[in-house]
Amino acid sequence: MEMDSGINRRDFLKFAAAAGILVASGEALRTGAMAEAATGVTEVDKLTIWILADNYYDTNEPDTKITKRYRSVAGKSIHAQHGLSYYIETVTAGKTSSCMFDFGLDPADVMGNIALLGLDIGKTNAFSLSHGHYDHYTGAVSILRQHQARIAAGTPFYVGEEAFSRRYTLRPGATEPTDLGQLSREDIEALGLKVVEVTTPTEIIPGAYVSGNIERVTSYEKVPKSQQIKRGEKIESDIFQGEQALFFNVKGKGLVVLSGCAHCGIVNTVKHAQKVSGTEKVHAIMGGFHLIVAKPELIQSTVADIKAMKPDHIVGTHCTGFRAMVALSRELPEAFTINTAGTKYTFGA
Repeated sequence: MEMDSGINRRDFLKFAAAAGILVASGEALRTGAMAEAATGVTEVDKLTIWILADNYYDTNEPDTKITKRYRSVAGKSIHAQHGLSYYIETVTAGKTSSCMFDFGLDPADVMGNIALLGLDIGKTNAFSLSHGHYDHYTGAVSILRQHQARIAAGTPFYVGEEAFSRRYTLRPGATEPTDLGQLSREDIEALGLKVVEVTTPTEIIPGAYVSGNIERVTSYEKVPKSQQIKRGEKIESDIFQGEQALFFNVKGKGLVVLSGCAHCGIVNTVKHAQKVSGTEKVHAIMGGFHLIVAKPELIQSTVADIKAMKPDHIVGTHCTGFRAMVALSRELPEAFTINTAGTKYTFGA
C-alpha cells in the first residue's frame, strides 16, 4: 500500500519546512512561518458540495444563501438513510475537479439520489473514505461498479490507517460487541482503483485536502470505549487514528472543514485543519460531529469551542444528534443551517 507523505510531496513540504523553522527559531518567526505554510495550500475559487446520503430529508425545508435543495415531485424523491456520502467539486484557476467522500449505507438509495441530482460519477478524479464504519463504506463497491466503465483506471482511492480493519461496537445493555463488518481493499482494487493510504495532509484534487492523522488537542473529545477494532486476533479499543476529514481554503472566505463522523472530535478536526493549512479563518464547519449519544457537558464544551471559532456557517449532518443540533442552532443562530439529503452547498464565487 502506498504511503503518501505530504500535501502532494511538493506543496506540503512548505508547511513542514515552516514548522521546522518554528521549532528551531522560536516565537519570533511564527507569523512569517505560518504565512509560508499557507502558500502551500491551493486556494479554491468555488467549492460545491452535494449531500448524496444523510439521515434526514424534507422537501419543504427552505433554501439559504449557500444551499439549493432538491424538491421532490411525484415518483421522484431523495431517500434518507443512516449513512453519509458527499460529492464535491472544486474550481481552481478555471479548472473544475471532482471527488467523492464516503459512500453511505444503502447503495441503491445513494445511486438513486445521484441520478436525481444529475451527477456524473464517471468523471470523478478521486475517491476517499473517512473511516471504516459500515454507514460510510457499504455503498462503495456497488456505486463504483455501476460507474466502473467510465472511471479512469488507476483513479486514487484515499484512506487512512486501519480503514480496512474489522470494527465492532458495544451497544448499551449488550455484553457482546456488534460486528460492523469491514471494507475489502481487494474489492476496491479489483475495480481498477489505486488504494492510497495517507497519514499526513494530502491534496487529492486541486484545493481539496484529506486531513491525515488528526492531532488530539482538546481535553474533552475522547473516543468512547464502546468503539472497538480487531487487531490481529484481539478486539481492542478503537481510537480512530486514521480517521480522515477534508478541508478547503476558499478564496476570500477561509476554511471549509468537512468531516465524516469526527470520532476524533470536531473541534480537534477544525483545529488540525487550521494548523496544517496556516489559515485561522473558518468559513464553514460541516459533517457528522458524533454527539448523538454525548453527555450534555460534552455537547456544551464542543458548542462553546465552535462558537469561539466564529464560523460563518455550521452544518451538522448524520451523527451530530438532535440535542447537539438544538444547541448549535441556539448558540449560533445566524450561522446554523439544517442539513437535508440532496442539498447542494456552494461556497465562493
